[in-house]
Amino acid sequence: MDEYNEGLEEISSEELDLDSTPASYEVITYPADFTLEGVVQKYKRGSMTVPGFQRNYVWNIKQASRLIESFLLGLPVPAIFLFTDDERNEQLVIDGQQRLMTVVYFFDGFFGEEDSSSRRKVFKLTGLNERSPYYNKTYRDLEETDQAAFNKLNDSVLRAFVIKQITPNGNTSVYHIFERLNTGGTQLVGQEIRNCVYHGTFNDLLCELNTYPSWRRIFGTDSPHRRQRDVELILRFFAFFENGGEYARPIKDFMSEYMRTNQNIGAERSSYLRAIFQNTCDIVLEQLGEKPFHIWSGLNVAVFDSVFTTIAKILNNIKEVSNVNELAEKFERLKLDENFVKGVRGATADESIVELRMSLANQYLS
Repeated sequence: MDEYNEGLEEISSEELDLDSTPASYEVITYPADFTLEGVVQKYKRGSMTVPGFQRNYVWNIKQASRLIESFLLGLPVPAIFLFTDDERNEQLVIDGQQRLMTVVYFFDGFFGEEDSSSRRKVFKLTGLNERSPYYNKTYRDLEETDQAAFNKLNDSVLRAFVIKQITPNGNTSVYHIFERLNTGGTQLVGQEIRNCVYHGTFNDLLCELNTYPSWRRIFGTDSPHRRQRDVELILRFFAFFENGGEYARPIKDFMSEYMRTNQNIGAERSSYLRAIFQNTCDIVLEQLGEKPFHIWSGLNVAVFDSVFTTIAKILNNIKEVSNVNELAEKFERLKLDENFVKGVRGATADESIVELRMSLANQYLS
């Protein structure tokens, strides 16, 4: 949590919101058995996908080789979890990426992705006992010298548990399922999970905007936040800017639902959102200076969402940017309002408190 909140003010209500109980779901789960040959074909067709570019393949070749050997020996292998996304007509791998990609890489004949020199390492079964009949073999070696083993591998079964959300409409449960299944050495949180689950053109836009120079000066660091809190703040802004009137806690679900519904936006909408965000950044930096939301002990996310959103709406409703003036003085007066302070340091995720601080920001800044 310290790393997650690095550079931001710790607000207890925000941390409680991260742990809040999600809405009730009706979800069905059923087992499905895929042959390894079938899994590879589904992955290459794009009907089975691994969401999220930041979740890199991390197994070493010895770990990967032992998995392939387990299939060849007929030993049990843990199942993978797939989430059915009917809108995109695909199955998202929400647990088991390392196992799936190991199989894909071995069938391809190369270990891992291309390096900086566009080279790939030949995938030989390394780290096995030298007396193993599969020691140092590639997929093609098996095909040429051990047809029985080759056929056995192709027909080996990888069990999957397929998950489908029935109610409410949408795929919001996938965030919570991923959150609970993801129990690796460094557990993913917040925007890192959305980055995996809701990959698409909108996520690409968020990552692009996170590098905007004015935004970096507002956030307070030149380099991106290690746990993507800066990207999450941009998402938080867009969610309140467009859907703030429909806000309901927990705030993490509010942001997730907004990201899901905007997962694959077109070029025109991307341009519209980009212009709003960048124009607001430029005005905030010009009028309020660097790190304007670092008021007490770091960037306060509640001050940010109310003030940044209000200024964006002002800019969106006026014809000339030059009409925005005296923002610094108005902001100083807003920060002295006792009710506003309560709204940005207390129960910041409560619907009534969100409405209060947004109303006060509009009252003082407009």
